[in-house]
Amino acid sequence: MFASERPLHGKVALVTGAGRGIGAAIARELARHGAGVAVNYHTSAHEADRVASICRAHGNGAMAFQANIADPAAVEKLFTAVEETLGPVDILVNNAGVGLRRLLAETTDREWDTLLGVNLSGAFYCCRRALGTMIRRRWGRIINIASVFGLTGAAYEAAYAAAKGGIIALTKSLAREVGSAGITVNAVAPGPVESDMLREGLTVTELATLAADIPSGRLGKPEDVAGACAFLASPAAAFINGQVLCLDGGWLP
Repeated sequence: MFASERPLHGKVALVTGAGRGIGAAIARELARHGAGVAVNYHTSAHEADRVASICRAHGNGAMAFQANIADPAAVEKLFTAVEETLGPVDILVNNAGVGLRRLLAETTDREWDTLLGVNLSGAFYCCRRALGTMIRRRWGRIINIASVFGLTGAAYEAAYAAAKGGIIALTKSLAREVGSAGITVNAVAPGPVESDMLREGLTVTELATLAADIPSGRLGKPEDVAGACAFLASPAAAFINGQVLCLDGGWLP
């Protein structure tokens, strides 16, 4: 815990793609630090309700909200519902994302559009909608979940890496725009993290080999990412802006 036992008390956080995996861990950690949490999901309704229930157990308001964040109209409805139920969004975590392991030459137009729509455009729509209130209130935290592949590129994941590279550029640019309004914008770039997305793309043997290649000796955990997000949202990170925090256990140079 930070200097205060509940440094985010009184703040409202919206975490996209928070029904499971990394997003669920982030929602739980922000609630543990005192924030009210809007748990966004697209299709994982049961899981999102469970995450919201765990968040409420920390004594904070929390609810699950369905929205496809690749749809700007749905994002508008999402923010309106959160504001009417929990209050204005102080902390936005753009976590929702989809993966694709495919040769670029075999990637379809629809796959490309889906990757960019969820991973990049969705973050843009959410940032745009959140900023008006944050600027008026002269305080805000935006945390974008990128990937180390957004920095290095990755064979067979060009579309995914392109979207995450866009997230990093968006983060750095927006930080320059809104820093003077008391808003920080940072990115967390995880390496391999134990998640459904990773398990769907690799065999058990491949996962074990990957873990052995990481100097820290293991794959990342959703809680590793969640802890970084809670720190970046906290008062302790008030002077950190426009940065990309890599969480890869020393995997990539």
